[in-house]
Amino acid sequence: MSEAAGAAPAIRAQGVCREFAGRPPVVALAGVDVEVHAGELVALTGPSGSGKSTLLQILGCLDRPTAGHVTIAGQPVETLSERGLAAIRVSTMGFVFQDFHLVATKSAAANVEVPLQYLGVPYRDRYARASAALDAVGLAHRMTHRPAELSGGEKQRVAIARALVCGPRIILADEPTGNLDRATEGDIVALLVGLARQGIAVVVATHSPVIAQRADRTVALLDGQVDASGGPA
Repeated sequence: MSEAAGAAPAIRAQGVCREFAGRPPVVALAGVDVEVHAGELVALTGPSGSGKSTLLQILGCLDRPTAGHVTIAGQPVETLSERGLAAIRVSTMGFVFQDFHLVATKSAAANVEVPLQYLGVPYRDRYARASAALDAVGLAHRMTHRPAELSGGEKQRVAIARALVCGPRIILADEPTGNLDRATEGDIVALLVGLARQGIAVVVATHSPVIAQRADRTVALLDGQVDASGGPA
């Protein structure tokens, strides 16, 4: 962990609960506490249905908790409007998903530029920043290629470059190696570890023992609660 001693965590969740309507209600999270600091890679582990993805969505301001408190980069977020949550996401976070979510008709560079378009960044600056982000993940030579021309590992690198292009303090990844072979998985894990070493707070929801082993810390979930036994991924 590279964050200075005593500094506030990049992410703090306290007593986070999430229920979904039903008879009876579905309890996805039941009082979860978690902190993630700058320069730290934290793996959220646990069986399917344990609450990993739900927690990741709440930490990413994509969903609101039913109860509890979430602070992002020192900012309490539970009272923010939808516009305020969107501003936190754009200014602070980058997202990586299992299925890449790349636009098939766009080149790698154009896919990476998408978040900058939402910010109104001029084209010349967008292209320069997308180029730098792709170079940072080892894909400077694939900038003009479309997703169909890329391997699974290259697609995930493009997705990571897109997450990096706005200079986030936090990277949130949901099963980022779930569609990759073992060798490619190792490359992506090494890249995520490298981002944490650069001072980014990285949170990964995963079933992968490779990620769990390389993480600075694991938070094991079971039935919507932190599993004190640190159960298997």
